[in-house]
Amino acid sequence: MEELVKALTIGVTNGLIIALIAIGYTLVYGILELINFAHADVFMLGTAFTYFATELIVRGFGIPASSTLALVVTLLALPIIMLMTATINASIERLAYRPLRNAPRLAPLISAIGMSFVLQNIGLLLLGPSQKAVEPVLPRTDLVFFPSGAAWFGVDEMIVVGVTVPLLLALRWFVASTRQGKAMRATAQDREASGLMGIDVNRTISLTFLIAGGLAGAAGLVVALYYGQTFFQYGLQFGLLSFTAAVMGGIGNLTGATLGGLFVGIVAAMSDRFIEAKWTSVIVFSLLILVLIFRPTGLLAEQASERA
Repeated sequence: MEELVKALTIGVTNGLIIALIAIGYTLVYGILELINFAHADVFMLGTAFTYFATELIVRGFGIPASSTLALVVTLLALPIIMLMTATINASIERLAYRPLRNAPRLAPLISAIGMSFVLQNIGLLLLGPSQKAVEPVLPRTDLVFFPSGAAWFGVDEMIVVGVTVPLLLALRWFVASTRQGKAMRATAQDREASGLMGIDVNRTISLTFLIAGGLAGAAGLVVALYYGQTFFQYGLQFGLLSFTAAVMGGIGNLTGATLGGLFVGIVAAMSDRFIEAKWTSVIVFSLLILVLIFRPTGLLAEQASERA
């Protein structure tokens, strides 16, 4: 029983991270019907920025690692990292996607793949070819224990939940309740009609990329702190799982992306703990194929009112 609960805890924690990245995919697809392959590499740059921030905090400022002060200062850097990745993502839209908006669909897709390679090589220049250890900012303290004394829930899981869940809830509120959120939903439904109704379509699309990039930066910080490392190929590793989650849940649907992320995280954790890690990818992608065979649009794609 303890093994099952621990696997579920790890699965939900990883699933929230995957969901945060997957929502970036689904936001952009909802607006442009474009798979922004560069999104995962923006997330990778978020882990790189977190690495440099923790280096500055621990080595530059001399704040002790794994201390409460180091954690607080790092979390204060979260808005800065989100702003940096949001700016990068919006710049990608302005430079690489907007000029091709009326081109054949293959052109922006190739542009997205090209931008992914560009950002991946920028990450290679920043981080080098090997994994970089992030300074241990999180206090490795267990908060909840099983009756047997084994650890169950710690500060690292609490930080993941404390960062991701408020961001996911804030995004849902923004899209559902604010004027600009309604503009995003209207643009997702019909760009031309939205423009005729007075909505600034270009500004709405840029805002969507800003939000998606900010979420990618937040996910980058959480991953760098939780796993304690960064790598220039993190975009490929986490991006594939996140894209799978978005497609499985129904790409273009915010709730679907969240549930898809949780599902992928839990399935992967169960496979790692009770089967073998080498079979995890096989199991996850087999389930994706089954979902697409029996429900090609994804699990929740029919709930079109939640498209963003």
